[in-house]
Amino acid sequence: MYCVRKVTEDLYWVGGNDRRLALFENIHPIPRGVSYNSYLLLDEKTVLFDTIDWSICRQFLENVQAVLNGRPLDYLVINHMEPDHGASIEEIILRYPDVKIISTEKSFLLMRQFGFKIDGRIEEVADGDTKSFGKHEVTFVAAPMVHWPEAMVTFDTTNGVLFSADAFGSFGALDGKLFNDEVNFERDWIDDARRYYTNIVGKYGTHVQALLKKAIGLDIKMICPLHGPVWRTDLGYFIDKYDKWSRYEPEEKAVMIVYASMYGNTESAATSLATKFVEKGIKNVVMYDVSSTHVSQLISETFRVSHVILASVTYNLGIYPPMHNYLMDMKALNLQKRTLAIIENGSWACKSGDLMGEFLYGMKEMTVIEEKVSLVSSMNENNVTDMDSLVESIIESMK
Repeated sequence: MYCVRKVTEDLYWVGGNDRRLALFENIHPIPRGVSYNSYLLLDEKTVLFDTIDWSICRQFLENVQAVLNGRPLDYLVINHMEPDHGASIEEIILRYPDVKIISTEKSFLLMRQFGFKIDGRIEEVADGDTKSFGKHEVTFVAAPMVHWPEAMVTFDTTNGVLFSADAFGSFGALDGKLFNDEVNFERDWIDDARRYYTNIVGKYGTHVQALLKKAIGLDIKMICPLHGPVWRTDLGYFIDKYDKWSRYEPEEKAVMIVYASMYGNTESAATSLATKFVEKGIKNVVMYDVSSTHVSQLISETFRVSHVILASVTYNLGIYPPMHNYLMDMKALNLQKRTLAIIENGSWACKSGDLMGEFLYGMKEMTVIEEKVSLVSSMNENNVTDMDSLVESIIESMK
């Protein structure tokens, strides 16, 4: 049975939700599932904007058929050719053999690499090209590396709808509520939206900034992403988040303590440190065990906060492996403009602090607090002064 929502005049959401998938891209946990959004425009010509992941293809095809209601499908616009959006292209071709596919040169290259038989039905577009479907005229805007090189977004100049591809998306399935004003986004969605951006798109901040600059010249009234809610109110709120994230500016002055503890001693020291911050009036403090917190959550929170304290044991004369993995992701996703501090622990060869410091100094615009704290097996009275000094240095840097 079909399940669709009217987005605005002539435009319908025909996507679906996957609540069974445990890992997005087989790496990021999605306990609330994920939506795959596709949109169908009914004009003089009928136009489908993107397809969906193979996992929910049956629902998608029922939705498309219901909205077309006997009409042929004239055009398929592919803004982004990643398989969670392009996997069902051939199913559309099989059912609507006269459909023309509109996309970029690189997108068609990818379609052929995935084995899709598209020859004789393609219409290649580039940045700034326009197309009329009747009453609706659209402009195609190149968005390379947001977050694949072939990506574009499509702007409907008639109704102000921006089909934003993977930009402005979020993890999380849609529970019947399609629009941002039908949910409490700040309470229920912002963490998933941040985790989605930082882990999927976060590396490409300069490219997101380039797209945002292009968007300034568009009279956008609605944003239709390929994942998550459709934005029809308070667009500035989410655009501001993207602006901060893509400039690598922290959202909040906050302290995040990420600790690696084998037997609880480093964890105990991290708890003592957190308590000292709160006693000094810094209450925006969070703690994460690097071994039990998925790295995608750690990355998301690192984008949110201004200050990060890394507390790690030494393991095989190196950085504790989950902590090293976190640092590797931090570097791979181009994180910058943070203030960091280091606590190291070791019973017979304390090396983790120096190694973490070397790693951080190799990253862009990272400020490392000089007051490193060294523990020998566990925290003792001799470490209290060093801890207090570290707290004071971080508080001073937050002013």
